[in-house]
Amino acid sequence: HLFAVERLVVSPAAGVFTPVESIGVGTKIEVGLVIGHVGDREVRTPFSGIVQNFIAVEGERVTAHQPIAWLRTN
Repeated sequence: HLFAVERLVVSPAAGVFTPVESIGVGTKIEVGLVIGHVGDREVRTPFSGIVQNFIAVEGERVTAHQPIAWLRTN
């Protein structure tokens, strides 16, 4: 179960996930930041917060709306 301060960033499309190398666990991110790519589509976060973990790993084939990253909001 997610707590009120936790959010999930989901994939915008189906394809192979590639995270942005400069973002990892503990990175503080802002709304709209690109955290990775699924194929040629950008994965942008709709939330600000701190990355708790990536749920999808590099090279993983994901579906549209599949969770990609777990954030804790400020």
